[in-house]
Amino acid sequence: MIPSIQNIEIMAPAGSYESLMAAINAGASSVYFGVGNLNMRSKSANFELEDLGKIVSICNENDVKSYLTLNTVMYDEDLLGFKELCDLAKKLGVNAIIASDISVIEYARSIELEVHMSTQANISNIDAVKFYSKYADVVVLARELSLEQVKEICREIESRKICGPSGKLVEVEVFVHGAMCVAISGKCYMSLAQYNSSANRGKCLQTCRRTYKVTDTETGDELVIDNKYVMSPKDMCTIKILDKLIDAGVSIFKIEGRARGPEYVDMVVRQYKLVIDKIESGKYSSEDAEIAENELKKVFNRGFWENGYYLGKKLGEWSGAYGSKATTKKIQIGKVVNFFKKSMIAEVVIESHEISKGYNIAITGPTTGLVYSELDVILDGKDEKVEKLVKGQIGTIKLNKIVRKNDKLFVIQDR
Repeated sequence: MIPSIQNIEIMAPAGSYESLMAAINAGASSVYFGVGNLNMRSKSANFELEDLGKIVSICNENDVKSYLTLNTVMYDEDLLGFKELCDLAKKLGVNAIIASDISVIEYARSIELEVHMSTQANISNIDAVKFYSKYADVVVLARELSLEQVKEICREIESRKICGPSGKLVEVEVFVHGAMCVAISGKCYMSLAQYNSSANRGKCLQTCRRTYKVTDTETGDELVIDNKYVMSPKDMCTIKILDKLIDAGVSIFKIEGRARGPEYVDMVVRQYKLVIDKIESGKYSSEDAEIAENELKKVFNRGFWENGYYLGKKLGEWSGAYGSKATTKKIQIGKVVNFFKKSMIAEVVIESHEISKGYNIAITGPTTGLVYSELDVILDGKDEKVEKLVKGQIGTIKLNKIVRKNDKLFVIQDR
C-alpha cells in the first residue's frame, strides 16, 4: 500500500497560537494540540478550554485538520471531564481526538467522534492494528519499530483490507522528527518516582535529561562514564529516509514538539514539505535531504539521531549535552508598535540590545505566527535612514509580510 504523495499528511505540533499559525503558514496538513490537563503536555504547552472553538475556526479557515490530544492515563475522577471535552470537540467540529485509554476511545466512538490511536498504545503488530480498527481510522505505530516492521504492517493492512469505522483502510502514522524518549512509547515512571509528577499525566519533569554518575555504594568508587547524559537520546530526524517511509505505506508524518517555539515549527514543517515536494516532482536527490538537515539544525535540537530506530543501525545515540544544540538562537529585543499595511512598514520599539542593517530578524505573534526578514533599510523616528536602532529608540523597518501591533521582535544570531 503506497499512498499518493498528494495524500501525504504533515502533522505539526501547536502549543501556542504563534506555533499554530507558524504551522499553517509553513504548509502543514494538520495540527495537534492539547486543551486543559488531560494530555501529555499539560504542564508546558497547552491551550485553555475557551480556546478550542477559536483553534478549530482557524484550522477550518485554512483547510487544515484539527486533532485534539486526550492521551493521558485516565482515572475515575477524569471520566466526566474527558466526556465533556469530547462532547465539546464533537460540537465544534474537531476532526479527531488522539487517545490511548479505552474509556476515552469507547466514549468518543459512541458520539461518532473520530479517533486516532496514540503512540502510548504501543501498537507494534498487525493484530493490534486489527483490534483498534474497531475504534480508530488512524493508528500511530510505536516509535521503536524498524522500517521493515512498519512496511509489513502497512502491507498487511492492504492485504487483509483492515478498515476503520469510516469504512476506509486504516491509515498509518509515524513520528518523523523531534524528541526521542528513553521509555517505551513515552510511558515512563521516573518523574513520578522522583518528584511525584507523572509523565503519563502530562507532567514529565524530564529528569532523564539530566547528568548522572554511577557510584558503588559499598566503596564509594565512581564509574567513569564518557557521556553523563546516559538516558537522554538525541532527537529523531528522518529527513533522509522520507522516500523510504512513503514507499513503506506511511501516509501521516507526525512532528514532535508542542513545547517548542514557532521558529521550530516553521522550520521543521517547511523542510519536510520541501523534501516531500521534491520526491513528488521526481527531482529528489540525497543532496536535497542534506541541505534540509543543515537547515533543521538551526532550530531546537539535542543533536540528531538520524532515522531513529527505523533503520536498526547504531541504536542508542545519547545527546551528550543538556538542552538545545541549535546552530542559531533568537534574542527578544523589542516589539511592533504599529504596522502600515499599504507600505508594508512596521514601526518598532527597541527594548533591549540593538538592531543593525543586515541583521536577520524574526517577528512572532498569535495571529502573525512567524515572519523572518533581513534588515535592508532602517529609519529612525524622524524618517531618516540610520545604520542601527538601540535600546529606547523607535524606528521603522520594511517587511514583505504582514505583522501586527504588539508582536514580539527578535534578532537571529549564530551560536
